[in-house]
Amino acid sequence: MPTPDFIRELRTSLGNALLPLPGVSAIVLDDEGRVLLGRRSDNGRWSIIGGIPEPGEQPATAVVREVYEETAVRCVPERIVLVETLEPVVYPNGDVCQFMDVCFRCRAVGGEARVNDDESLEVGWFAVDELPEMEEFAVTRIKQAAYDGPTWFEPAEPR
Repeated sequence: MPTPDFIRELRTSLGNALLPLPGVSAIVLDDEGRVLLGRRSDNGRWSIIGGIPEPGEQPATAVVREVYEETAVRCVPERIVLVETLEPVVYPNGDVCQFMDVCFRCRAVGGEARVNDDESLEVGWFAVDELPEMEEFAVTRIKQAAYDGPTWFEPAEPR
């Protein structure tokens, strides 16, 4: 995934130090209940669609933009599935980021799934019971989106 310009600018003064960032991810379902996935160009693994909001961009707007940019599918966010701070990630260049992911369940409303940028090798719809091998990050979010329970978050520790 290419680094957004605003992050490159921050890195000029921050160096490789930990940079907390917002992130969004999408569980996009079609009318048949299939999940939209992309096979990532950076690691070759299948995953849900996601990205980084631009400065000032609302999370729901960012998730719609990311889904379209990566897959050419138009979607409508229906609800927040979970909010979770992820473990820090160290990139090959030494940059350290920690994302707070807001995951949305979305309904596909148009477009045809295809590779729409250089972030994916393949894009496709998968039945929930026939998912390819994926990281636990994606599987957990798909499971949470499958039922209409409350938004998941890590419980706060009592003070």
